[in-house]
Amino acid sequence: MNGREQFATKLGFILAAVGSAVGLGNIWRFSYVAGESGGGAFLLIYIACIFLIGLPVLLAEFTIGRRGQTDAVAAFTSKAPKTLWPLGGILGVLSSFLILSFYGVIAGWVLYFFYSYLTGAAASVPEGGFESFFTDFVGSTAGPIFWQFLFMAVVIGIVYFGVKKGIELSNRIFMPLLAVILIVLAVYSLTLDGAAEGLAFLFSPDWAAFSDPGVYVSAIGQAFFTLSLGMAAMITYSSYLPKTTRLPSAAGNVVLLDTLFAIIAGIVIFPAVYTFAVEPDAGPGLIFIILPEVFNMLGSGGMFFAILFFFLVAVAALSSAISLLEVSVAFAMRKFSWSRKQAALTVGTLVTLLGVPSALSQGGPLGDFLIAGQPFLDFVDMVTDEYTLALGGLIIALFVGWGWKQEEALNEAGLSGSPIGSIWIWFLRIVAPLGIALVILANIFS
Repeated sequence: MNGREQFATKLGFILAAVGSAVGLGNIWRFSYVAGESGGGAFLLIYIACIFLIGLPVLLAEFTIGRRGQTDAVAAFTSKAPKTLWPLGGILGVLSSFLILSFYGVIAGWVLYFFYSYLTGAAASVPEGGFESFFTDFVGSTAGPIFWQFLFMAVVIGIVYFGVKKGIELSNRIFMPLLAVILIVLAVYSLTLDGAAEGLAFLFSPDWAAFSDPGVYVSAIGQAFFTLSLGMAAMITYSSYLPKTTRLPSAAGNVVLLDTLFAIIAGIVIFPAVYTFAVEPDAGPGLIFIILPEVFNMLGSGGMFFAILFFFLVAVAALSSAISLLEVSVAFAMRKFSWSRKQAALTVGTLVTLLGVPSALSQGGPLGDFLIAGQPFLDFVDMVTDEYTLALGGLIIALFVGWGWKQEEALNEAGLSGSPIGSIWIWFLRIVAPLGIALVILANIFS
């Protein structure tokens, strides 16, 4: 496409892609899933899934996007018109839209906690009071919506300014800032009394956990969520790349940096958890109930820790939310011939409004409104996390592995004539589909 926006540099693209990958999935979700799934055993299986399934599918998404030079749906239809393959792009756009609707709500909670620590309101919560502090907030009406709207306004504003001046520029600031804050927090966390126990939990596997199929399912699901796979974010971002960009090295850098962020986040969280003998399998409430209790027990140092921690999580959520919105914006620009500004404002408003039922479903006015026995937010999370992401990723793997001529796919990926290319193709044909199918079947039968 002539005149299509592009990233100014390869580094800018990598930082944006890492920004998409590094989000609530690395800090909030990774920590509680690792806590629920045995710590060290989960970490080993997760790393294996990242490199055996996540990396091949990520490179496949980069290849589809860079070849198409358009939005996720058109990237498929331009290569395989009048087939079912474009369903992969449709699922990606749908998934990113739905995920952002509740992602913005949870990110709003993070902003609220950051604000509460800045103003001292959280520091004054009595011991054992954070469960009520959190549930009272999410169970109200105005509060969750206000903070969701504020977060989404920032996201829309950044996407409004385009690829170079909005997405690339913001991630050039966010990613180094995140790295510095995460390292500072990790160093501080290692000085706590429970550091040795926390590190042992994270890095010393319980070998019995390797016989639990649920750990493998959780690891594959986490790999997809943390790398933004199946939600068309990476297809969309790579469509803004020039043809000269080396995709394998870019994919490798994104996977490596994303995995490091997740591991360091674990180093930040688990020593704090073990310092005060808190159970590491506290679930989603880990960072909104358990960790604030820990921060307050640490005194003035804990307040510093808490402010930096929630700022870290907020910025990580922002970088991911930008990529989620860009998927639908790119689709709307092409589908309806809208300008970027019109698409960003319209799509951003729609996804924000869709998030309102999620904001009101956690004990608020819509707390009793259940779909398949679940609150609205949990239902949308379940549909995307367990089904649409996996199905989208499965179609992407099969499309590049079987739907393209092998040599054409290898040429586009920059792996023609390389033995690594043949391995990549066969991973997309066999290994990744089997792993993804395992997740889908496990979710259906559970």
